[in-house]
Order: sequence, then structure tokens, then C-alpha cells
Amino acid sequence: MLSTNLRPRASAVALAALLTTSVAACTAEEGGGGGGGGITVQTAQFSWTAAGLTNGILSEIAADNPDLGVASLSTTQLDPAAAWTGAQRGDIDLLTEVALPNQQELADKAADQVDIVSETYGEAAQGWFVPAYAVEAGGPLEGLTSVDQLNDYADQLGNKFYDADPGYITTEQNRKRLDGYGITLEQVVSSESAELAQLENSYSREEPIVLYLYHPHAVFAQYDMVQLEEPTPYSDGCLTTGDGACAMPSYSANIAASKELQEDAPNFVALLENLRISVDEMEEMQKAVDVDGEDVSTVARQWVDDHADEIDEWIG
Repeated sequence: MLSTNLRPRASAVALAALLTTSVAACTAEEGGGGGGGGITVQTAQFSWTAAGLTNGILSEIAADNPDLGVASLSTTQLDPAAAWTGAQRGDIDLLTEVALPNQQELADKAADQVDIVSETYGEAAQGWFVPAYAVEAGGPLEGLTSVDQLNDYADQLGNKFYDADPGYITTEQNRKRLDGYGITLEQVVSSESAELAQLENSYSREEPIVLYLYHPHAVFAQYDMVQLEEPTPYSDGCLTTGDGACAMPSYSANIAASKELQEDAPNFVALLENLRISVDEMEEMQKAVDVDGEDVSTVARQWVDDHADEIDEWIG
């Protein structure tokens, strides 16, 4: 099973308390930030490792550069919907790893309070995957190449499709896709860690399994996976107002900043606008954390050290 060093998902009760009692998002620091002052940025942290790494990188850069006007990032782990609700309320200043178009509707609702300020990386693939051994000649899923064939392999798959977290927007998209394609497999949803535990169990036994995965992810450093083909390409609205019978779009990871943060720390926001982390780099860092067991802060620090010249250029 892929391990994670990130905190577990906030409960509904804890989230309600946070959103009810939270004070102003940008909080002035009294003399912090190495003596240079600065604000504490209230930052949403999604449950996937890439979000923790991006936030860790930004924390390291802010600590190295007090002139950016940020003393620290205070992170709260939230589902996307809850994070965007907090941003609308003024409780969240910063959202990293915002997946677009997956989170576009949430971003649109918060447009009066929050702007998408940059794209960290793009063209990240997502979809439904099976182990390579399962579709090889003689494998239990031999002949399976496309999602619209899955009903033909329902018995081999135990009539199950494994999905990630119920709070992911992609989980609802996958529900629509199953209905849209007329696929009768049961959608098994509990958590990403449970999904990956099932993958580990199936892989160790060389048993067939189909599940939702996305790049960048450390899972691809552990297992040889094949993405199933899609009979219908993605189109705008297909997974919202449409029938769902289409591919999932490749997505980009973006950074969103509140208008208040843009006013209070313009130098920091200028850095956000320039920050770039490639999909390959992110997957290498995820492997270091989720497979090799390194701390997020250690891996983030190493990335900052390795990109010192670029960071200097981004800061200007």
C-alpha cells in the first residue's frame, strides 16, 4: 500500500468548526519570519501528496525570502469543495494543486474572492487503469483495451470498479461515466488509501482489477499499469450537464490566491505566478515520499535547493 505522511482528511465536524470560527485569513505576524515580519497565509491542503509537496516548496521559499512578505503557510487539509467554500468565506487565502477543469465550477463560484493565478503543470492524464499483466496474452483480462468492454469482463473483475475518495470531484465524474457507458460494475468508494491497498493486494496475487488513477502519482513507480482507451473524447459539459459517456480530460494543476492575499503580499503572489513544477518532477518527489518514506519537508527542501537559480529568477 502506498503510505502517506500527510494528515488524515478533516472530519465534517472539524470542518464545520473551522469554517464557523475561523478568523480573517491573512493574519499579520508580530515580528515573525526571521525578524522580517510578514503574514501567515491560510492554505488549503488537498489530501493527495502533490498538494503537500507544493505547499512544502512554497513554505521553504517563503522562509528563504522574507522580502516576499510571508512568514509562514498555515495548512488545513480539506476536500476541494470545503476548501473553495472556505475561500468564498475569506477563511482560505491559498489553494494549490487546483485541478482544472475538474474544479472549474467551484472556482467560478468563488471568482469574486479568489483568482487562479498560475498553472504549475499541465497535460496530466487521468482515467481508468488495469495492471499490465492482466491484459497480456494469457492474462485474465486478455483482449480488454477500452472502457466500453468492461461489462464483458465483469466476472473476472468481481463486478467491481475501485475509485478513490468520496470527496474527489472525479468520484462523481466516474459515477456519471459508469452510467453513461452503461457499465454495470459496482463503484467501490471509501478512500484513496483503501483503493491503493486493494491494488497492492490484487497486484501481489496477479489478479485482475480496474480502478481510477491520475498522474502525477507515485503508484506508477510501483506498478506497471495500462490506461484503458476511451471510445469518446472529452467534451465540455459531458461530465456535468451531459450524459457522462466520454473520456476524462487531461488536467492542469493550478494555484489560486485570494484577492486579499494579492493585496497583502504582492511579491509572494508574483512568485506564485511563476512557479513551475513538471509532472515528471512531481512524480519523482511523490515516489520519494510515498514509496521511499522520506519526509515531505525534506523532499521539498531538496527541490528548492536544486532549483535555486530558477527561483531567484521567479522572484526577480
